[in-house]
Amino acid sequence: MLIKKLPPLQSFQLLVSRPASHLARQQYDVIVVGGGHAGTEAAAAAARVGAETLLVTQKIHTIGALSCNPSLGGVGKGQLVKEVDALDGLCGRAGDWAGIHFSILNRRKGPAVWGPRAQLDRQRYREFIQSELLGTPRLTVLEGSVEELLVTEPNPEKPGHHRVTGIRLANGNHSISASSVVLTTGTFLSGSLFMGQTTSPGGRIGDAPSSAGLSHTLRERLGLRIGRLRTGTPPRIVKDSVDLSQAKLHPPDRHPTPFSFLNKNTRCKPEDQLPCYLTFTTPGVERVVRESLHLNCHIQQDTKGPRYCPSIESRVLRFPGRRHQVWLEPEGVTSDLLYPQGLSMTMPPDVQLRLIREIPAMHRAEIRTPGYGVQYDFVCPTQLSPALQVKSTQGLFLAGQINGTTGYEEAAAQGLWAGVNAARWALSMSPVILSRTESYIGVLIDDLVTRGVTEPYRMFTSRAEFRTALRPDNADLRLTLKGRYKVGCVSSLRYQETVRVKDNLQEVLEALQTLVLSTPSWRKKMPNILMSENKSRSLRPLCDLQKKDIERIQKEENMSLPLDIDYFSLPVSLSQEVREILDRVRPSTLGAATRLEGITPAAIAHLLNYARHTGQKERRMHRNQVDQKED
Repeated sequence: MLIKKLPPLQSFQLLVSRPASHLARQQYDVIVVGGGHAGTEAAAAAARVGAETLLVTQKIHTIGALSCNPSLGGVGKGQLVKEVDALDGLCGRAGDWAGIHFSILNRRKGPAVWGPRAQLDRQRYREFIQSELLGTPRLTVLEGSVEELLVTEPNPEKPGHHRVTGIRLANGNHSISASSVVLTTGTFLSGSLFMGQTTSPGGRIGDAPSSAGLSHTLRERLGLRIGRLRTGTPPRIVKDSVDLSQAKLHPPDRHPTPFSFLNKNTRCKPEDQLPCYLTFTTPGVERVVRESLHLNCHIQQDTKGPRYCPSIESRVLRFPGRRHQVWLEPEGVTSDLLYPQGLSMTMPPDVQLRLIREIPAMHRAEIRTPGYGVQYDFVCPTQLSPALQVKSTQGLFLAGQINGTTGYEEAAAQGLWAGVNAARWALSMSPVILSRTESYIGVLIDDLVTRGVTEPYRMFTSRAEFRTALRPDNADLRLTLKGRYKVGCVSSLRYQETVRVKDNLQEVLEALQTLVLSTPSWRKKMPNILMSENKSRSLRPLCDLQKKDIERIQKEENMSLPLDIDYFSLPVSLSQEVREILDRVRPSTLGAATRLEGITPAAIAHLLNYARHTGQKERRMHRNQVDQKED
């Protein structure tokens, strides 16, 4: 059983709720702005790497809060959680501690697309995250609002037009210095809340938006391209007002599967898990949506919203006449609320009540908190390097929804990697990159920095070309060893456990190495193991083909392109259109350039020759320098 003694929430608040002038130091290696999923992972990761880190958040008690759905993981998203855990992140262990309903999605398909998922107890999750931060060496937490970034001239020996040197807090004009800053502002960057025809500033109901000065710094001072996205959340329903007998019961897995590779069990016993319930919309729901469109200013906006988690208004307008799923999910062991997954809405509160009562199971339902929409600024992520550093600004890193993504898991993954690289920058260490051939985190970051976003980005297994090699169960073997020695963010305890597992697996693989069977033969020998009915080719030729593809892409990824290269004067045959694309995105490697829309095969061939020639020239220069030192 998972055991952890959590300190009282009051002790955490007393420890960190101190004025900025009373901080033990006014100079930090890394400052992280924001205490959501990206911010907490970034702060913890930076501290693990060895940086003195300050986490600044508007409200202490909301650190680690589940702002929207009370769940973690899923198809594609569960892979991210497992990878964050493999790199010693927080969210996997927090999910094991707070989970109240565990399931593996897609289990009927192959293990590469299985999706570990859990319903969470909101209070338990928040308490776990706060406890972890409290016990993290080199990490300080400060309650406050950031007014602006401190920006100065760049270091001429490194790429970039600006350099960040710290932050200035609101309400007191107090400045704190740092070598690097990580912005994880979520939906709070110039955020606006929408409910019916009412609009108010904010990134979450009950909280203020981030300072206008921060948006001004990014847009005007640093000259970054800023876009606008939107999202929403459903109303919270009083559980006792719902007739669950009219919904379909969905029990959890009998044996919960932990997210963390360090845990053998979850805190919640199998028999204590809570069920979810499935119901559907009705024609009455569609009627209420259409009758109230004139009262809903959020849905009338042309700001892009999440395609894969749309509001009920968007679903009705896009797919008229259909029944839409509504999942009724528990919010905690002692909570009296249900979360209606699939009913995100922004209409007036009285109309929301009319709508949910058109669903038989909720014909007498009561709303505790109405749903609402949020619009917020984001930074176009093609302006970032694969280390999640702003290319034009030394020491500035971005993670989470500020990069155009949606979801806790995507935010946590970016936060961890931005925190790692922010710490390495501050400690004068080289950045580290994750390839899309070795991790879903690499796929996520590569998609963002090379392709950008036109709508909130969500992770799917289909985005990963090599998903059969990037399974949830082998994230530790793929990333933990690298995280220990190349990245520096993994503890010795986790490293030793991974080595033990790797050695045991190696013994088994050596025993099975000479045994090659077709899929039907394996199916006969192991009838209790689910295998694809459609594919009967030998598994080894498939693995060999994918291994060759991975090696090819890794070679391309190893051919770097200087970030300060002048593509308009590059002495190779490139069209003006291609030069403009390369100049705007500035891919860091040849592999990243191949994935840019508009880049032709001929252009890649010319860049390949250039990269090879540049690499040979650099190697010759390095050999000459070594020879001179020896002389």
